[in-house]
This record gives sequence, structure tokens and C-alpha cells, in this order.
Amino acid sequence: MLNLSFLVEQSAKRNPERHALSSGVTTLTYEVFHKKICQVAHALAKKGIGHGDKVALLCPNIPQFAVIFFGILKTGASVVPLSILMKADEISYHLSDSESILFFCFAGTPELPTGQFGKEGFDKTESCKHFIGIGPVSGDILSLDDFMKDEEESFECRMTSAEDTAVILYTSGTTGKPKGAELSHINLFSNAETCTGVVGSKEFEAQLVVLPLFHIFGLTVMMLAGIRKSLHLILLPKFEAKTVYQLIRTFNIRIFAGVPSMYWSLLNEEDSEENRNTIKGLRICISGGASLPGKIIDEFKGRFGVPIIEGYGMSEGSPVVTFNQLEVGVKAGSIGTPIWGVDVRIVDDEGNELPEGEKGELIFRGPNVMKSYYRRPEETAEVLKDGWLFSGDIAVKDHDGFFFIVDRKKELIIRGGMNVYPREVEELMIKHPDISLVAVVGHPDEKLGEEIKAFVVKKPGSTASESDIIAWTKQRIAAYKYPRIIEFIEELPLSATGKILKKLLKT
Repeated sequence: MLNLSFLVEQSAKRNPERHALSSGVTTLTYEVFHKKICQVAHALAKKGIGHGDKVALLCPNIPQFAVIFFGILKTGASVVPLSILMKADEISYHLSDSESILFFCFAGTPELPTGQFGKEGFDKTESCKHFIGIGPVSGDILSLDDFMKDEEESFECRMTSAEDTAVILYTSGTTGKPKGAELSHINLFSNAETCTGVVGSKEFEAQLVVLPLFHIFGLTVMMLAGIRKSLHLILLPKFEAKTVYQLIRTFNIRIFAGVPSMYWSLLNEEDSEENRNTIKGLRICISGGASLPGKIIDEFKGRFGVPIIEGYGMSEGSPVVTFNQLEVGVKAGSIGTPIWGVDVRIVDDEGNELPEGEKGELIFRGPNVMKSYYRRPEETAEVLKDGWLFSGDIAVKDHDGFFFIVDRKKELIIRGGMNVYPREVEELMIKHPDISLVAVVGHPDEKLGEEIKAFVVKKPGSTASESDIIAWTKQRIAAYKYPRIIEFIEELPLSATGKILKKLLKT
């Protein structure tokens, strides 16, 4: 028997007065944190929520997210985290597809009326019966504060099997409708436990949680692993480089995890002595979610003296699959080696394992592999074969056992019958002195099938032209790989988790 809510319960017993969560002027100790969780669980139980039920949660990185998340789990139900950027129709789809019967929704802000979109989506979904607003609400909407008001501060956890579904986390849906990856209590617990060792977490350290908690990276690597070691979690709802510097200084933060666009922004913030000393105080920086360009790794270490340790994962892997583990070894530019209990292979299109140095699809198996895609047996069978999860990522393994991501299988460009991996082209182009950021995609072409197109964010003051960049790239890469089309763009479209949304660049 296992329930993830034990993570908070145990930290509250061992370290009741230690700070658990801080956001703005609010700080909760582990004891208070656990009491609030129990109040939510009691209120949910009174609504009939229990084992096997699904409860949706749409909330930014504020203490209420964690309180509600573990309160749901305590009842034996499953959590369905939703992105705060969703609109009404998307919310309705996710509520219906997950069969959620209760929905916690953040009220939002004037700039992002999340509560309005949430209520509209809820009203369109007959199967979802209860709507709870987080924050200021209006009309007849029940607020979270009123929902949990006067409830008891202790709750006996409803025991669940280790294999029961704890979270249904929806994939980004790059092809077709988003699918819900069913992650069990043991999937998430084992991955969080391993992450504490990979990161070398020391009890009571402070870590900044700016990665969205509705995304698997922030959820497992930061929240679950952090609470497992009774860390102090500093929650930040929206990434802003200046604010990140300030919080690191204020709370003496030692652990920072981000996606590549965040590290790019930190480098592009004011290069002052104070900011340099701030980052130098970090013990470890972690990157995931997308491949980090080598240029950013080198510039970051050169300016701050702090290496960025990369790992690899996906929602279906809870998420971590490989990592540059300090006790195993670190290799710049790689995604490291498999974490404990996980097997990784590189295979061809027929599933045959390839030798070192050859590119193929990365597959893995272990306690981190999801149960299934919720209510989608056919899609599950496509990616889960004999216990192996087929990732769709192209990778290579070197002679030391380190893995390197080459590209997404679905983002592979086939130009005139020749395979071109966008990441390889991007890694080269970002070295151009006038390029700040770049994304390479395939562009429809009648003759070749696909042509190579690069969207380029230039550095301030740059006068480089399209032809300048094409010529520079052509001199440094095989003739079939350089981009024939350059489009300058002020900024690249990013997802809520900071990933470049290449599908928007292709439209």
C-alpha cells in the first residue's frame, strides 16, 4: 500500500516547524501545510470523493496547488492537473476526457481570466458536477476558503495500492488530441526518491519552484522530491529573470531547475556583480524539458562558474529517465546515464538494438513507466511494447554509456530523401555572433518534400541579413542541411513550461 500524501505527512511529523512553502508574504510550516491538506480531504469526502474518482486542478505555483493536490490524494482519488493557459473549450475537453467529477479552478487575473475560462469550460461539461474557485470569487461560486472552512485538521488517509493511479497528466498533443498519461503512486514516488539522490538534496535547503507544478518536471523533480527531503519550496507563479535573482538572494536558494528559455533569460538579464554573485551561490542548476544549446551551457558556466546539469524525461516516464548523475559522472551536452532501476536502449525502426554511435529511437523501461494512456488502449499499444516505452526521440549512445538527444522523431526533416535533424542545425546557428535564439523546422516544398527554414531572434543592434546568415551556415554544415529560408522574429512562441512551440511556427 502506498499513497503520495505520506510525503507531507512524514515531513510534518519529523519537522513540523520547518518552512514548507513560501509565496509572496505567505509561508506555511510543514505542520500547517499538512493540516490544510486534511481540511481539503474532509471537504472532498463530504462531496463523496473517494477511491477511483478524478478531480481536476487548474492553479499556478501558489501554496493552494500543493494543498489541494495532496488533499485529493488523501481521499484515494486521482489528480488531473491542467495548464493555467487553457481556454474554455480545452478545459471542457480535459474535464470530459478525464471523467473528472470535481474541478478546482484558480480565479485568475485581469490579464489572464482563468476563472472565467474555467467556469465556461465547466458549464459545458455535464459529467463534472462541482466547481470550486481558488481566490476571490463572485456570484454563487463556492470558494476554496469556504469549501474547507471549519473542517477538521486531521484526516486518516484512504489507503491506495502502489499501482493505483495518482495523477493523470495530459501530454502536449503535438499530434491529435492530448492524451492523459496515467501515473501511479509508485511511478511518482520512485522517481521523486531517485531525484533526491541525483540532485543531492540536503534536508531544509531552499529551492526555487518556478517550473509549473501542473507540468511533470516541476511536479516530480521539484515538489515531490523537495517535500520528500523536507525542503523549503519557494513558489513563483511566473518566471521573470529579475524576480528570480531577487528570490535567490532573499531565501539563500541553493537549487534551481529550469528549461532552456529560462537560462537564456538569466544570461540576458543585467550582467552585474550582484547578479553574478547571486548565481554563484547556487549549489546546483538543473535543466530539462528540452535540449539545452551548448552555447548557453558554456556562457552560463563561464559567467557564473556554476555548471548546468542536464537530464532527460517525459510525462510518460514520471518524468526522469536519464540524468548527469554526480556519483556516476557528468558529460557536457549529454542527457547523462539511466537513473536507478531504468533500462535504456537505442533501437532502429524494427525495434532492434543499435550499437554505440548509431542514431535511433530511445526506448526505456522501469518503475517510472506510466500505466497507460487513460481510456486509450490503441494509443497505449503504439508506445508501450513488452514493458518498453518508445519515446519518439532520436538519440545516440557513446562508448562511455552516456546518451545524447539528436532530435524528436516527429520533428525530423526529410529534405530530398536526406534526413536532417533540426537540433544539429540549431546548435550550429546559435554560435553565430548575431543570433540570440533560433528554431529550425521543415517547410513544405513541391520539389524536395521539405525545405529547411530557420526562425531567428537576432541580438540587439544586429544588422545581419537573411543572406548573411545563410552564407555563414552554409560554410559550416553539409550542403543538404543548411537553411534556405530565414525568417527574423522578435520572440519565439513558448509553451507554459518554456518549450519552443514549433507547431505554431509551422502554421
